[in-house]
Amino acid sequence: MINDYNMLSGIQKVAVLFSVVGEGLAMSLIKGLSKTQIRKIRSTLRSMDTVSFSVKKRVMEEFYFGFLSEDGEDKNGKAIQPFEFLHELTDEQLFALVDKEDPPVVAMTLAQLEPEKKMYILNKLEPAFKGEVLIELGSLEDVPLEGVIEVGARLKEKSTYLPKTTEFSRGGAKDIADALGGMESNDQERYMQTLQNENPELYKDVKKYFLTFEDIIESFPDNTKRALFVAADLGALALALKGLDQEVVDAIIDGQPQKRQAMYEPVEGAVSKKDVDNARKQIVDAAKQMEKDGEINIEDILSGGEMVE
Repeated sequence: MINDYNMLSGIQKVAVLFSVVGEGLAMSLIKGLSKTQIRKIRSTLRSMDTVSFSVKKRVMEEFYFGFLSEDGEDKNGKAIQPFEFLHELTDEQLFALVDKEDPPVVAMTLAQLEPEKKMYILNKLEPAFKGEVLIELGSLEDVPLEGVIEVGARLKEKSTYLPKTTEFSRGGAKDIADALGGMESNDQERYMQTLQNENPELYKDVKKYFLTFEDIIESFPDNTKRALFVAADLGALALALKGLDQEVVDAIIDGQPQKRQAMYEPVEGAVSKKDVDNARKQIVDAAKQMEKDGEINIEDILSGGEMVE
């Protein structure tokens, strides 16, 4: 058994690293290995005696590139940092990264962050879960070093699937709202009802970005509604207004220019819900276009921000 760390050559140290964390993870930590070097590491590992726990621990604590140099000297002098990628993520990306993870993983991640980012994530956690994370923070010394490396590598891989910064500025609720926008109205209603029942807080966040025709009627300032309805095709407008209270319809029509008022014809008789939904979607899409053009801010309107006519 190998009990003396100082007797190990550089390539033997790498072989020990391979044996502890696995070849795939070790290769992700030590970049630039050639096929010849990898074959030498495998051969060295097969020929080595059993390595004591204390020596393995010492190798794991070393964590330096350059083990493969012929004389065993540190070639680059740069320590391997499994969590270095965290510093490239925004606050919202960091929270998305640890969201749904177990308390030990969240605690391990928080331990790598500066105080401001650490508090940002902690403040977004549910109280009971936050307590579990804080307990884990106090006992990270008990986590095996190879476990820390494995978690770092897994989270680094996971981070590559996070939305980019520009796509992430509004977080998951915006993504859900965008997805809902492409659904049929019945599916939208079912999803939002389920979300309201199962996760009221997320429902509130999604509602800030999920615009419906009813939101336009109930929440939009009068001048914005006038602009939308005046720009709408009269036939589509008549369909969109189908089923609304007559008082609401009269108010909308009274806001139209006199020529359009004279041309307006309400839709008589029963019509398909799909046709009404499609007509209303045209007006919703027009409102979203107004936001893209910088004329309105839908989030401010739906979240109850103060509006001035």
